[in-house]
Amino acid sequence: MARIVFDAIAHSYLKTPPSEVSAPEVSAADGDWALRDIDQTWEDGGAYALLGPSGCGKTTLLNVISGLIAPTRGRILFDDRDVTGLTPRARNIAQVFQFPVIYDTMTVEENLAFPLRNRGLGRAETRTRVAEVAETLDLTVDLKRRARGLSVDAKQKISLGRGLVRDDVAAILFDEPLTVIDPHLKWLLRRKLKEIHERFHLTLIYVTHDQNEALTFADRVAVMNEGRILQVGSPRALFEAPRHTFVGYFIGSPGMNLIPCRIADGAAVVDDGIDGARIALDPALAARAAAATAPIELGIRPEFLRLADAPGEGAVAVAIAGVEDLGTYKLVTARLGPHRLKIKLGEDAPTPAERAHLIFPRERTIVYAGGRLVEGEAREGS
Repeated sequence: MARIVFDAIAHSYLKTPPSEVSAPEVSAADGDWALRDIDQTWEDGGAYALLGPSGCGKTTLLNVISGLIAPTRGRILFDDRDVTGLTPRARNIAQVFQFPVIYDTMTVEENLAFPLRNRGLGRAETRTRVAEVAETLDLTVDLKRRARGLSVDAKQKISLGRGLVRDDVAAILFDEPLTVIDPHLKWLLRRKLKEIHERFHLTLIYVTHDQNEALTFADRVAVMNEGRILQVGSPRALFEAPRHTFVGYFIGSPGMNLIPCRIADGAAVVDDGIDGARIALDPALAARAAAATAPIELGIRPEFLRLADAPGEGAVAVAIAGVEDLGTYKLVTARLGPHRLKIKLGEDAPTPAERAHLIFPRERTIVYAGGRLVEGEAREGS
């Protein structure tokens, strides 16, 4: 396995890209860059996920790691060794694609053994390694069957096994490997991958647009948009302290509530169509937000908003626009002036009919300036 370093990686699919990578406020399409200014280090043995919407650069970055794409600029290093100009074979990478890549005419055993035989591994060691991986992936009973007659999920497990069977790879890369798998089997395979990582301490990099896949598989998730990595963090950090409004909105179901506001006298003031609703902030956070010159937004998760039993100091009056009963919880839509808020309540929680008062817990209320997190003294990073 390897420690992987991205050193100022940028990539354009144009033959003659612009001389400068576009500024952060310019979109990737306008700048003609698929990847822009990526500096990141991923440690040996980590389980990472690249998460973002379609077209954000996830697969491009994965292909830069594997060597299928040479970046327009920058370097990629494996354990301080510059591999930017090396072929995929020379980098010693295993890659699992969206659709199973196997030999249908071979048996499961032959498919799993193929990468080892190509590298001249002895028969006894090959049999041992194949048996171990087959047991891990629940493929032992199918070892003598030809791959052609197996289900799609079994074929994809063979693809996984062809990467896992080698113990000399620098990393194993997964490009949306569960897209074609039945939802229940997806959960089982994600759990199996997690077990494999915990057992073998492999460097795994998993590309997906599905936040559930990313957050349940990876120890560290890199959220991408428009060719940039906006934040790398644990699932908890991405949920509780997203460092960019895109991360807050993209992570969560539903995403974070984001409301334009201004800062005055230690509070966020939100246009409510009357005098302005005041939402108290941590003093250090309010001071830093007041000094910002970019547009300010208040952010809070639907899970963290609370309904007050009665009007009172700090409670904000809202109108109830709708309630959805989703079985395990209720999702309330409220209006604060021109702004819509989502509130997540327990399945047995009482719900108001027309009007309500909301409490914004100070420790859960965060502020963004120009789309980026404003940090008070008590708030940590990723």
